[in-house]
Amino acid sequence: MAFVSYLAKRLGFMAITLFLVSLITFGLTNILPGNVALLILGPNANDASIAQLEAQLGLDQPLYLQYVDWVVGLLQGDMGTSLRYGTPVVDLIGVRLPRSLLLAISATIVSVTLSIPLGVIAAVKKNTPTDLTASMLAFVGLSLPIFLWGLVFIYVFALTLGGFPTRGYVSPMDDPVAAAHHLALPASAMGVALTAYIMRMTRSSMIDELGEDYVEFARSKGLSERAVVVRHALKNAAIPVITVIAFQFSYAFGGVVVLEQVFSWPGIGQLTLTAIENRDIPLLQGCIIVIALIYMVSNFLADTFYAYVDPRIRYGGSE
Repeated sequence: MAFVSYLAKRLGFMAITLFLVSLITFGLTNILPGNVALLILGPNANDASIAQLEAQLGLDQPLYLQYVDWVVGLLQGDMGTSLRYGTPVVDLIGVRLPRSLLLAISATIVSVTLSIPLGVIAAVKKNTPTDLTASMLAFVGLSLPIFLWGLVFIYVFALTLGGFPTRGYVSPMDDPVAAAHHLALPASAMGVALTAYIMRMTRSSMIDELGEDYVEFARSKGLSERAVVVRHALKNAAIPVITVIAFQFSYAFGGVVVLEQVFSWPGIGQLTLTAIENRDIPLLQGCIIVIALIYMVSNFLADTFYAYVDPRIRYGGSE
């Protein structure tokens, strides 16, 4: 029951957060300068045609009524029609979202593949040149923004070595090999940028676990150091690390907005920038809500997993 109660509280918190996000998104996108009707009709439109289009779009209604209509539409799966494309926003996001998820998931896999071994090695070799080198690399990854890693990877692996395309997207359904070829650089650039956080958490958790009594007991039983580290310490250290990985996936999904532009990756990030450039309010609102929702869902899943494996979380640390 405690676990169910914890999930109910987290779902309630997520619903309140989503409501606040919707309120902020709607408010901010409606105070942007410019007249949407004028943008659609062009600079030669007269006042009558602008007023007619505003009435057609519901823009002549009070702002709170526009918000209510928008939320009701969201609950019914209707995000409105894109002013730029003349297509339902749901359809546009439905096409772009899987591409961004593919990029974010691939980047998370790259970062986990790099960061876990680095973190374990740094913890086992604590306060040695190996540890300092790994920590320094982590800080470098932490300090540079994701888009800069993208430019570095383009220069080194595409322009200098010529091994990868600098831009573009190929669907895995059409050509899996070409799709992986186009995915490699953006996923690696983002993965390297995310490696630092997971590596630092892995190192910290492993150092804590390696100092526990059960580790000394395992060593006294004659187990090899490899078995002690991998089968015992790493297993217990993985719980907070998995939570950080989920948070990093959320961060990766937010980071695609800029990285997709660098690699001309036609995902939801590039769609968001297009909406901003064209002041396409329905499309911009839809993109922001979807990105925020994915961020919240991934954090909810991470919290749920954490509470499931560690009862102290669901009891508020009292157990």
